[in-house]
Amino acid sequence: MGHNIAFIGFGGVGQGLANILLHQKDKLIQQEDLDVKVVAISDMMKGSLYHPDGLDVNLVLETLHSTGSLNDYPDRRGLVKGLDSVETIRQTNADTIMEVTFTDVKTGQPAIHHCETAFQAGKNVITTNKGPIALKYRELKKLAEQNGVFFGFEGTVMSGTPALRMPLSSLAGNEITEITGILNGTSNYILTKMEEGLAFYDALQEAKDNGFAEADPTNDIEGFDVRYKAVILTNYLMDVPIDVQDVPCEGISHLTPEDMKEAQKQGERWKLLATIKKENGHVTASVEPKRIPVSDPLASVSSATNAILYQCDLAGPITLTGAGAGITETGYSLLIDLIHIHRKKKTVNAY
Repeated sequence: MGHNIAFIGFGGVGQGLANILLHQKDKLIQQEDLDVKVVAISDMMKGSLYHPDGLDVNLVLETLHSTGSLNDYPDRRGLVKGLDSVETIRQTNADTIMEVTFTDVKTGQPAIHHCETAFQAGKNVITTNKGPIALKYRELKKLAEQNGVFFGFEGTVMSGTPALRMPLSSLAGNEITEITGILNGTSNYILTKMEEGLAFYDALQEAKDNGFAEADPTNDIEGFDVRYKAVILTNYLMDVPIDVQDVPCEGISHLTPEDMKEAQKQGERWKLLATIKKENGHVTASVEPKRIPVSDPLASVSSATNAILYQCDLAGPITLTGAGAGITETGYSLLIDLIHIHRKKKTVNAY
């Protein structure tokens, strides 16, 4: 069964999925009866391409690798170049829009507008962009439902580790009363290195050198990235509306190696934690560094790894650990949602 997709944004994450689709094409057809065609790509810096019969993904990647511009992709009959993002959403024959533009968590734009445009055009959206989900989840969910389309955002919390889909499917029937998570690999890497004796800024520089931290690491070290993820988890899994400004947030930049040593003496470790609690129907969320016992399941999570612990009324505590970032891992999160759309479509068509 064919499924056409268009990329809005084509940085590392989009190219990660493109590589997966290129190398897993036969497997997806054999195992899922899913034949994915990339029909369009629109990137503000790299240019845009559209062909209704599909683009040669291998040639797209080779062109970008050699010249850095989609405009150098060879011309052929039916190929259209130069569409902007909104035109790509509205005018192409894509079934699903992969919204993987840069995350602006202050405004959520232009990603929010991309999602709204796609839903109004009757197209699914899959995104790893935290902005739309953290800032306008309920409005976008309602718009998607009104237009009978799918809204997928598995990769917004723990990349390819299914922190959103797993509890809804595998923990169905439980009430989740508390969620605690290590949801930022950069901050966790820094804390791990500080336990080994490095000062904060030396650990931060090592994180940058190893590609774990951005040139401007503010969102990571001050807890803002974790706060957006806590909002997503609260809205989606607890089904309780909460705004970003309602979540108290403290980062790790004030911690010292002496703080690490003092915690170790007490059999504890520092972790930057998102904590979401439901009590008597009321939900609160916070982000702050905490000392936790070494016996805690989250205490052993080191380096850039992420983890999340769900407290369930029936199953008890369930811990999920995995990568919270990475080009392939985040690209895979897009595929998780794409396969889910395809399976739902097949189920509907079976009746």
